[in-house]
Amino acid sequence: MAGTDFVVERVQTGVRMEKRLLKVLKAFAEFHDMTLGDLLEGIVLHAFDGKCPFEADSLRRIKELKQFYGLKLDSRASHRMTEQRRNSHSGKSTSRSAQKILVAAHRKPEAGR
Repeated sequence: MAGTDFVVERVQTGVRMEKRLLKVLKAFAEFHDMTLGDLLEGIVLHAFDGKCPFEADSLRRIKELKQFYGLKLDSRASHRMTEQRRNSHSGKSTSRSAQKILVAAHRKPEAGR
């Protein structure tokens, strides 16, 4: 496959990510003069093949960027993050699970129940 170009169709996506994780990814992409999309595609394609997408130098750079941006998460946090959101009424942070409880508590009872 070396030297082969692949014609693809790219689409715009609006994914949500942890803020500091995104900062590290953007800085790493900028350091390598590539787009964030190119970086993410490379990471995913390597992961799909069961390969690490980074060599030792890149892993050192990522460690530095994580420290710079205060990112303390690692693979153990995968699928275990709870999003903090601002409560528009009080200005306080509320987790997503707590928001579901708040929404359910503020629903008006339906007639006939």
